[in-house]
Amino acid sequence: MQNGTLLAALDLGSNSFRLEIGRLDHGQIRRTEYLKEVVRQGNGLDEARNLSEDAMQRGLDCLARFAERLAGFQKHQVRAVATQTLREARNRDEFLRRGHAILGFPIDVIPGREEARLIYQGVSRLLPQSEERRLVVDIGGRSTEMILGQGFEARVMESFRVGSVAWSMRYFPKGEFTADAFRMAQIAAEAVLDEALAAYGAGHWDTAYGASGTVGAVADMLAAAGGPPGLIPRAGLEWLRERLLKARSVDKLQLEGMKDDRKLVIGGGLSVLLAIFDLLGISEMYAADGALRHGVLYDLMERDGADSDVRSASVRRLARKFDTDQAQAQRVGNVANQFFAQLQAGGEQTAEEIDRMQRKLSWAAQLHEIGFLISHSSYHRHGAYVLDNADAPGFAMPELHRLSQLVLGHRGKLRKLEADLADPALAQQLLALRLAVILCHARRDPDIDGLKLSAGKGRQASRTLSCRTGWTEAFPQSAHLLREEAQAWSKTPWPLALGGF
Repeated sequence: MQNGTLLAALDLGSNSFRLEIGRLDHGQIRRTEYLKEVVRQGNGLDEARNLSEDAMQRGLDCLARFAERLAGFQKHQVRAVATQTLREARNRDEFLRRGHAILGFPIDVIPGREEARLIYQGVSRLLPQSEERRLVVDIGGRSTEMILGQGFEARVMESFRVGSVAWSMRYFPKGEFTADAFRMAQIAAEAVLDEALAAYGAGHWDTAYGASGTVGAVADMLAAAGGPPGLIPRAGLEWLRERLLKARSVDKLQLEGMKDDRKLVIGGGLSVLLAIFDLLGISEMYAADGALRHGVLYDLMERDGADSDVRSASVRRLARKFDTDQAQAQRVGNVANQFFAQLQAGGEQTAEEIDRMQRKLSWAAQLHEIGFLISHSSYHRHGAYVLDNADAPGFAMPELHRLSQLVLGHRGKLRKLEADLADPALAQQLLALRLAVILCHARRDPDIDGLKLSAGKGRQASRTLSCRTGWTEAFPQSAHLLREEAQAWSKTPWPLALGGF
């Protein structure tokens, strides 16, 4: 990306929605604008884990205001990520569909560990460079992320389902502060976080940092009371709990440095923070400037290059873990990308867009046989399941699902992907991948000289695969498989014609 490029990150959290806009400046991102709205979507999940219409509308209204500010931004300049509330919501697809239409950009629901990785990226980028071992904690509305890292590298990441909104609703439902409520809330938080002790105990880090809402709010209140700015000592948490107990309720709570929008969730957030301090043996914690949205901005910048894209590293790691035949994967990827490029000739896609789609097609080729490690029978189904459930740093849940659908569809009948084939880009990627798998069936470089894949005019025009004279006689088995492939596509909105076969 060029210096001066504007980038925007949206963090759709359980308590607040945030928009961070920054300008790229020699590898750093300088803030130009920051917007935050308290939406409290996390309060809108019912017992069946459905998001209420009111909670949806609060979020959509906020997105409409953010969309006005993002007018003129291109797709590659913006990324919106959603966290625990939408990870949990059973009806999230409805919100994502409506939100995409209003915002004008897709919304990625990211897995918990990916959220943790991005949080660390945001925190580490805004800290002085150091060799210290860092513990980073982010208490969100419905989840808490913990990360151990050094420099810019996050090494241990986890997300726990405990947060300020969820704990406030459960243990302080009427906004009343009692000693029993604090005791039960802290015990419950420690029960959820107990498994973190082995990995995140005091011997594994040098300095503890806290990111985002709860930690920032507590640090502000302690500083307003005369404490060192940006520092949270263990005794400060006890002091704050006593102030809440003395006030007895949210309505009577008056503390310097506390914003009104934090009052309703401070009881739950403080309980979780106390549990983390006691469980991990933390004596003091620094409030960090960086957060999830900053990590999204830097990740967005790195996605522009194939070599620096963390998703490429995740794909390589999965391929090694599942012991795939990398020579075959490379062979299939090369052929698939040649066919895909032929389909784009004269199309409306920009060179950058084609490059991004080819990169994802290469990932699918690298991983199309990962199911072999489980079973040769229906290995494409096993591979798709692995990808839908894998921890793959850099990937949002929809991105992994799309990759899984390419792996699922690279062989066998196409009707299992009927809904996804409505997407013309995925249909083109899948056709190129399936043709490549057929032509590389002998696990050697195929002779594709004279083979050309072209697309007719119009969204649903047929694709034509033509060959040179004598090719079918020279490769009768491949020609037979390609005729069967044309039959398979004849039952979809994207028929495949054969020329010279």
